[in-house]
Amino acid sequence: MFEEGEVDDRFLMILFLMLERLRNNSSWKPYLDMLPTTFGNPLWFTDDELLELKGTTLYRATELQRKRLLSLYEDKAKGLVQKLLILDGDLEIEVCFEDFLWANSVFWTRALNIPLPRSYIFPQVQEDQDIQSSLNHDSGVSHSDISAGDLTDGKDEERPKVPGVDGQSNETVWVEGLVPGIDFCNHNLKAVATWEVDGTGMAIGVPQSMYLLSAEKTPFQMEKEITISYGNKGNEELLYLYGFVIDNNPDEYLMVHYPVEAIQNVPFADSKMQLLEAQKAEMRCLLPKRLLAHGFFPEGATSNDNNSKGKAEKICSFSWSGQRRMPSYINKLVFPEEFLTALRTIAMQEDELFKVTSFLEELVGSEGVRQPTDTEVKTAVWEACGDSGALQLLFDLLQTKVMDLEENSGTEDCDTELLEKAQDVKNVEQCESKDTDEPGHYKLMSRNTWSSIVYRKGQKQLARLFLKEAEHALHLSLSEGG
Repeated sequence: MFEEGEVDDRFLMILFLMLERLRNNSSWKPYLDMLPTTFGNPLWFTDDELLELKGTTLYRATELQRKRLLSLYEDKAKGLVQKLLILDGDLEIEVCFEDFLWANSVFWTRALNIPLPRSYIFPQVQEDQDIQSSLNHDSGVSHSDISAGDLTDGKDEERPKVPGVDGQSNETVWVEGLVPGIDFCNHNLKAVATWEVDGTGMAIGVPQSMYLLSAEKTPFQMEKEITISYGNKGNEELLYLYGFVIDNNPDEYLMVHYPVEAIQNVPFADSKMQLLEAQKAEMRCLLPKRLLAHGFFPEGATSNDNNSKGKAEKICSFSWSGQRRMPSYINKLVFPEEFLTALRTIAMQEDELFKVTSFLEELVGSEGVRQPTDTEVKTAVWEACGDSGALQLLFDLLQTKVMDLEENSGTEDCDTELLEKAQDVKNVEQCESKDTDEPGHYKLMSRNTWSSIVYRKGQKQLARLFLKEAEHALHLSLSEGG
């Protein structure tokens, strides 16, 4: 299945974990027995817990992922694992979907992306290449090296590569894998340790092994938990992959998108689709919380003057004829230009579409001697449309986002009240909420429910703040004739 492209190497790792956990005589049993049996990511939520996410991006993503995993299990994993168990002599073991879900969660919550030499990952291939290279050198026959894609049957495209080394004999390959020991380290914004690959074996005596390195300047305290950083991730990603959230997460972000299917219903849909493709426009964007520091309402944060200057220069070179005046708010606009480009095109009126066509014909000629570049198309669209249409559409998208988030669980204040009731108890798994119909009685709030409320509260907060930014920018644009 792997060789024919039906599955990737992540699936093989998940299959391996599933099989080894079910086998009676697995040599990995001591390690597997230490792993958790359930997880806090939404795939493990009860139906009631999942409803706490309704209206968020994560709710729909979880529904789709559950269906995808169930299909993958039924179509590919179940029968294969059952056959392998029979071949191993384990005739009475029944395979179920929960085994596959467990293995999937183990992989995604614990795998690291590790840089290693290609010769270490594919030792036989490297040995064959060395032999072939020696033969070619002796015989004088010219032989081109096998490409990276040929070596891995294209599967390596899913992993990031180290820039500048692709195709070289000492190429670094990023591989995903579990490292027992390091994978027990929890995440912390102020991690006390980092992990490193000991390429030569100078540090601990085993080449290509891994070790933890203290990140603290002072001597490490006994009994203190060793934490590492999982990266700058918002609560949406932390909850989806790892099953936890961080209250007041500084790396929180909001995802906004224009539904592709909705374009078919806008006027001149075909022409606009062509312009979107020509501009390489983005139909969705991530809005990190930190962007607000450079906006109209920075909430005490300081903006970066260098970033603002660079942005202004970029936009100033955007004008087609120099006749459209640069808006006064350009250095305070926090929304990504790639997304605004898409919204300008979608919101375009008939007369503006005609202007864009005229501008481009003027540039490349009516015969279309050459295709305009994506930058030239962006410039023509901005010159014809300005910002008002795009900002109105953005305001509508964010307003809909706010309504969706609040429809099922109320406002941000409602979530704050729920969390305040939970703060009195140290162990969130046993925290009590007074939301009950019976006076004097309490009901338990699970950790999953608490995580959901923290996540959706952050989403509501960001949606409101970015809506405020979009509304102010829209007013300024309309007042300046943009």
